Amino acid sequence: MAPAIGDAALGNWTTRAYHRDWLVAQANGLFDFFQHDSINPKGGFYDLDDTGKPLDAEGQVRGIHIAARAVHCFSIGTLLGRPGASDVVDHGMRYIWNQHRDRENGGYFWSLNNDGPVDTNKQGYGHAFVLLAASSAKTIGHPLADGMLADITEVLNTRFWEERHGAIAEEFTADWQPLDGGTYRGQNSNMHLTEALMAAFEATGNHDYLTKAESIADLVIRRAAGSVGWRVAEHFDTEWALDKNYYHPNEMFRPAGTTPGHSLEWARLLLQLWALGGKTLEWLPDAAKGLFSQAMTLGWDDDKGSFFYTLDWEDRPDKRQKMWWPACEGAAAAHYLNEHLPSDYHEDSYRKIWNVIERRFIDHKNGGWHEELTEDMVPAHTIFPGKGDIYHALQACLIPLFPATGSLTKVIPEAGGKI
Repeated sequence: MAPAIGDAALGNWTTRAYHRDWLVAQANGLFDFFQHDSINPKGGFYDLDDTGKPLDAEGQVRGIHIAARAVHCFSIGTLLGRPGASDVVDHGMRYIWNQHRDRENGGYFWSLNNDGPVDTNKQGYGHAFVLLAASSAKTIGHPLADGMLADITEVLNTRFWEERHGAIAEEFTADWQPLDGGTYRGQNSNMHLTEALMAAFEATGNHDYLTKAESIADLVIRRAAGSVGWRVAEHFDTEWALDKNYYHPNEMFRPAGTTPGHSLEWARLLLQLWALGGKTLEWLPDAAKGLFSQAMTLGWDDDKGSFFYTLDWEDRPDKRQKMWWPACEGAAAAHYLNEHLPSDYHEDSYRKIWNVIERRFIDHKNGGWHEELTEDMVPAHTIFPGKGDIYHALQACLIPLFPATGSLTKVIPEAGGKI
């Protein structure tokens, strides 16, 4: 694909002052939308409706990933110098440490409401985000960060990590019995752990975190995705054999088939891993390029725009809704690819994705971003009930403003907070 006619001489969008200012404005809009109204005074964070009001303020069940992502994002806000952001970090860190943490058996409960734990299972996905929260909070010197980082690292190492596979198991009961016989392994939890492990390495300098991130990437991407034409396989058995027929009713976290958004997310993570590891793993750039190309080719709706949520194993759109997070990950991945493997194709993809985000996903009336659209690009709520999360959209806005060499919590301080 060629860049837009007439502006090639002006360079990439990320080099232009206007585009950079526009991204900052979108990031500020997200901070404004979530910073105050999402805070639950009884602990944790509300999911918000389309207008920014709490959904079911008294009975809302709150997953640990929402609190952990808030800590991560408002740590970024603190590093940028946003007033009040550190208060949000403190609110989230205290909730995770004092309420989600299982003081009897160790680990962290998946979800709580105002009365206490609701789902007491210990999920790899949730624990990955606790590691990200602790790592991010450490970069701003939060007093609970070191203790939480040590605690979550021990839990991941002793309860989840499976050395013979080089990845983590998925889920346990509160007292650490394998859930449903322990037969399921999933890439989603391991993908987010890869992100968190890199952040932990950046925050501490401990190479064990980076080694584990490289191990997961090798298993899930080089071996598994590479064996099926750079499609990210989601579901596996206990020996990490691909299960193409897997189905789970929780379409938010375990959708069937393949998910183009995860290919895009992995593309960025692989290039970050390549940069952090001194560019020694030679397979990473080609894998990132392949993942991105397949997601754009197979997952992008050329008629209506944006990415289909899932594809079946014949590469046909299955769940045809359009979620905000694949578009976010696509924009961030296109930027990373343009920095490390520059091409007109990556630049054109970057612009195409942002054009759809601006036109359809950003809620210009009420603030925040629509998290789900129909196939025809109309706001909907079949999987996501409202506007519950700042994480994907905020990172999409900020990642293109800094060098593509690490987590935002690393590159913002290195840049002296300057955008």
